[in-house]
Amino acid sequence: MKDFSSWRREAINGLVDQNILRSPSVIAAMMKVPREEFLPSDVRNHAYVDTPLPIRFGQTTSALHMTALLCEYSGMKLGQHVLEVGGGCGYMSCVYAEVVAPSDHSPVDWGHVWTAEIVPELAHLGRENVERMGYSQRVTFVEGDASNGLDNVGSFDIILTTSAAPEIPDGLIGQLNPGGILLIPIGHAQYYQELVRVRKSQHGTITHENLGGVAFVPMRGKRGWSL
Repeated sequence: MKDFSSWRREAINGLVDQNILRSPSVIAAMMKVPREEFLPSDVRNHAYVDTPLPIRFGQTTSALHMTALLCEYSGMKLGQHVLEVGGGCGYMSCVYAEVVAPSDHSPVDWGHVWTAEIVPELAHLGRENVERMGYSQRVTFVEGDASNGLDNVGSFDIILTTSAAPEIPDGLIGQLNPGGILLIPIGHAQYYQELVRVRKSQHGTITHENLGGVAFVPMRGKRGWSL
């Protein structure tokens, strides 16, 4: 039987050595959340291989380095409100929660993570994982299409999408707080994509920055690809 704790520590330290992980709060979050607990039994023994892994229903959870980069590129920190479009198995949502609402801080200081998953069966699985792992106070897991934003919640400091869109949805930009950041892969559903960082200034000015090539599953929903 694998010693997942030691393997997790080795994998996360490897990301630190590669300068992918830099923020102490993100390092602590990834050390704390056990990826293996969110995976199907047939891939659990690959939990800390730095690669996307299948999580059923034709979907994957992102590679460890991509989880780290989404946290680092967004500047995620204590107290922020985060929207994740594509909750999957719930692992990444819980990592974000340990950054914005760490368990060793008072709940008074906590931010919150909202995550939406459009695949009903996967939404059920992800919600069960979040609840089983004790994150339901810090993560709200909903079933539905958030490709153009999440209704009746408000606005967010950070929006992260874990699937590739044809273009940047205006509804997501509209739900960014002043000073907020959106990270979204843009490009062909099955081929090469670019990870784009969208910033909204305190005055509402929008800027875009290309962070390099990535490979994500295609976005579904009203602002996704027709598949």
